[in-house]
Amino acid sequence: MATGADVRDILELGGVESENTGTINKKDIINSDKKKSKKSSETLTFKRPEGMHREVYALLYSDKKDAPPLLPSDTTQGYRTVKAKLGSKKVRPWKWMPFTNPARKDGAMFYHWRRAAEEGKDYPFARFNKTVQVPVYSEQEYQMYLHDDAWTKAETDHLFDLARRFDLRFVVIHDRYDHQQFKKRSVEDLKERYYHICAKLANIRAAPGTDLKIPVFDAGHERRRKEQLERLYNRTPEQVAEEEYLIQELRKIETRKKEREKRTQDLQKLITAADTTTEQRRAERKAPKKKLPQKKETEKPAVPETAGIKFPDFKSAGVTLRSQRMKLPSSVGQKKIKALEQMLMELGVDLNPMPTEEIVQMFNELRSDLVLLYELKQAFANCEYELQMLRHRYEALAKAGSIGPLSAEGAHPDGQTGLCIEEGKGDAKDQIIDVVGAPLTPNSVRRKVGGAEQGALRSPTQMP
Repeated sequence: MATGADVRDILELGGVESENTGTINKKDIINSDKKKSKKSSETLTFKRPEGMHREVYALLYSDKKDAPPLLPSDTTQGYRTVKAKLGSKKVRPWKWMPFTNPARKDGAMFYHWRRAAEEGKDYPFARFNKTVQVPVYSEQEYQMYLHDDAWTKAETDHLFDLARRFDLRFVVIHDRYDHQQFKKRSVEDLKERYYHICAKLANIRAAPGTDLKIPVFDAGHERRRKEQLERLYNRTPEQVAEEEYLIQELRKIETRKKEREKRTQDLQKLITAADTTTEQRRAERKAPKKKLPQKKETEKPAVPETAGIKFPDFKSAGVTLRSQRMKLPSSVGQKKIKALEQMLMELGVDLNPMPTEEIVQMFNELRSDLVLLYELKQAFANCEYELQMLRHRYEALAKAGSIGPLSAEGAHPDGQTGLCIEEGKGDAKDQIIDVVGAPLTPNSVRRKVGGAEQGALRSPTQMP
């Protein structure tokens, strides 16, 4: 029969009280988990030191929970005790044998170690000897097709012989060319003569109806290229700095030209939108009024999107408030909104009128026209400022004596308009005048924007 000690041993229970009594208590069964955890917490643990990486500590601390060793130890067999594992096959014999290189024409004999089984085989590296196929011509072909008064046959033969020897490396051919026996030739002359003969032979020997890839060499282009390269290489530091300066000025001129063209396009869009709106208003006034207005949508002329305000259309199904149609879209900036509110207050118009059908339509049209007027005023102020700036600049140049006086029509006495290039003395950099327009300084930009906003915020009755 099992005793209390056997039961405690099976349930892994311990304790002084239970061991002394030999019986199982209620506390032993209930507090068994706490005793286990207390027993496990008593096991020795090592904490990773601060500042030590986890990977380094994992190398020191083994899975057996042993303490890190104080000194490095090597109990396993190292590389000093490992023996080489050689196979049991018979070693292939090597032999000192002679060989010849097929790439050489002098029949030189060399010696090297080679396996005995490969005796008598060709030199393995001979397959890398690639030669250029230089065409060969006969005496009859030369007299009929290849004759040239500037070249003799002996000189042409000498050229083709060097081309075969040096694989068309024309710089080496020019260096080894016999300039004492023959006329002194340049690299371009040698190339031109060689490729001219190759093209002639290809045309003669080609079968009729075949597409030929005839090599063409432009000697004149090659001479000009080398001449330009030599000039570029022989430039002085002053010339390099001047060229960089001119390139930067050209980029600035092109940038300002693009900006001016963009402003011109925007201004043209505004003018077109204003004309279209005016014509539309006149057409609506001349049209006969009907007692019962129909809901048919009349076709309106196309107005550019940049002109006025483009209000969203509520065509979705469901219930909507008519006042939502009076809400300004998010595309309108804060400056335009403030200017619009100020203009409406000067005109005595309520900012939030009663949203009836007719009032909503007319109120939206009024605000769109006011925004268009605001943009036109800004464009007018910008153009006026640029005109005044160019006029002051022209007067400054006229006082310097570089250009003549300006007539009433804005033209020179000799009929030329605009600005002319300065022809006075001085440095070449100072003589360059940007005919597109000088860049604006930060102060001038502030004055320009402030004048434009001040003119745009004036009431329509104060406009000239």
